[in-house]
Amino acid sequence: MNVFVRTIKDKEFLSHAFSIILPVALQLLITTVTNMVDTMMIGSLGTATISAVGLANKFFFVFALLMFGINSGSGVLNAQFFGNRDFYHIRKTFGLCAIIALVAASGFLSFAFFNPAGVMHIFTDSEEATEIGCRYLKTVCFTYPLFGLTTLLVMVLRSMKKVRVPVVTSLISVTINIFLNYTLIFGHFGAPALGVRGAALATIIARAVELSALIFYAFVKNRELRGRLSDFIGWEKSFLKSFVRNSVPVIANELFWGLGTTLYFVAYGHMGDAAVAAVTISATFTDILCTVGNGMSSATSVILGNEMGAGNLEKADDYGKKLIALAVMLSVVCGTIFLILRGPLLNLYDVAPEVRANAKTCMTIFTMYIPPIYVNLVIVVGILRAGGDTRMCFLIDTSGVWLLAVPIAFLGSLVWHLPITVVYAMVTFEEVYKCTMALLRYRKKKWLKNLAVEV
Repeated sequence: MNVFVRTIKDKEFLSHAFSIILPVALQLLITTVTNMVDTMMIGSLGTATISAVGLANKFFFVFALLMFGINSGSGVLNAQFFGNRDFYHIRKTFGLCAIIALVAASGFLSFAFFNPAGVMHIFTDSEEATEIGCRYLKTVCFTYPLFGLTTLLVMVLRSMKKVRVPVVTSLISVTINIFLNYTLIFGHFGAPALGVRGAALATIIARAVELSALIFYAFVKNRELRGRLSDFIGWEKSFLKSFVRNSVPVIANELFWGLGTTLYFVAYGHMGDAAVAAVTISATFTDILCTVGNGMSSATSVILGNEMGAGNLEKADDYGKKLIALAVMLSVVCGTIFLILRGPLLNLYDVAPEVRANAKTCMTIFTMYIPPIYVNLVIVVGILRAGGDTRMCFLIDTSGVWLLAVPIAFLGSLVWHLPITVVYAMVTFEEVYKCTMALLRYRKKKWLKNLAVEV
């Protein structure tokens, strides 16, 4: 029977998959919508401000990807530990990752606080954008440790199939963030009008509330994670070897991928504030389109990790095929809806006609690539990582970015002087290369193994 038909007819599988996909996608959507509202509010302050905040956040983007690498690497192990009901090693993994996250956050925070101009000059030659970006960075950098611990807790809870609580805490955080943005950016309700610094302060407060709520649930309400300090430190040699083997390639993957994709914006930054603003606005909406794909990758990692950790390899193999089929179907549905809505969405922004036209074209281009993007997310971030095939994930992701996309971005912008929309289309083509490589690796089934028994 055709895998698409089998997927649609398997009600148990669909129920299981969507019980994880929908809450994760909803949480990501909430976060993305918050970023969109931030951009809209900041956008009213001018094109240079959109450009400045967008470029400043690319520094945070590298940190966020490092955290995603740490969390994905630990999530690979935690999903399989949970399938094996091994809470002892889940606590050990959390303790180790928390230390790594705080050390990394401290490094990024220090650089952004003490040398914000150095960060901004990586991305742009515009003195106006640099000055605005420095004001934003020196405040928003204090969210980095909060974000690191928040995302780690979310990943641990997801690997244990506790996906609803992060949605609730995100919703609370978003509500606070939007209200404080409105209050502090523009000076409403008697507050001073702080502009971009107000947006940064709003983010700090919202992140602090979200982290507090997650800590309360994870360690007060939830008994499975609760333990003494000694339960989270003191790692055996076999555990550390397994963590390094499965997690370090993922961390390196996300860091190198993040650095590469950040370089796109270095190239875009030399094309002017209007080009950066167009891509920044486009990315705000394309991130919404990717929430379902990211939800699928998280669901894939948890579902397959749980099954392989429990020793159900045949079932994991069958689920892998169905998850890829589901990714293709959802990509078509979501892409079609996005194409219909892209015009009305752009009407939310009060920007120059050139910026609006280029943003709309970039959104259209991205939508054409959405099927391979969804498949990449499910295979590379979900299937291959769930089985510990993290070195191949590293090779697929980094080769696509560094050997194809980064050279094209700089050649197109600095040498060939192509329009931003053409450069964007050429850069995004690397998703097709990655999809081809991912499918070839998936079919070899080297990812199909139980990692829990190796610790």
